[in-house]
Amino acid sequence: MAFMLATAYIPRNCRHKLAGKRLLSNTFSRKPALLQALALTLLIGAAAPVSPASAQSAAAEGQKLAFDRGKGNCLTCHEIKGGDFPGTIGPALKDIKSKYPDRNDLVAIVFDETRRNPQTVMPPFGRNRILTEQEINAVVDFLQTL
Repeated sequence: MAFMLATAYIPRNCRHKLAGKRLLSNTFSRKPALLQALALTLLIGAAAPVSPASAQSAAAEGQKLAFDRGKGNCLTCHEIKGGDFPGTIGPALKDIKSKYPDRNDLVAIVFDETRRNPQTVMPPFGRNRILTEQEINAVVDFLQTL
């Protein structure tokens, strides 16, 4: 649904670049009421409170990914409470929520730290598709508990 909403805001002179998607963008540009209804549905869904159990579940999944030597592999470079055989290349991951109060900053770092720091040795987990968007969010949920 997010893609459909995004296509409605593409200027008409640029829509030709979306070859197979043209039908969707034209449909939404002619039906603003439908677009508003979809946006309202998304806003209502996004405003729903996250239960503590689901937040703990996401953080637990994020910890598994961070400690997994074949996936997130954060322990190769970082010291993380509860992790075995940490590396020392990167900074110790502690007090993360106070260091990065804006969650989006942390997501951006995990996704592709080279945008912020071109000299980093940290892999761009999102850009290189090492982790999915959902996995990055789970790792960030975990990091915010440190």
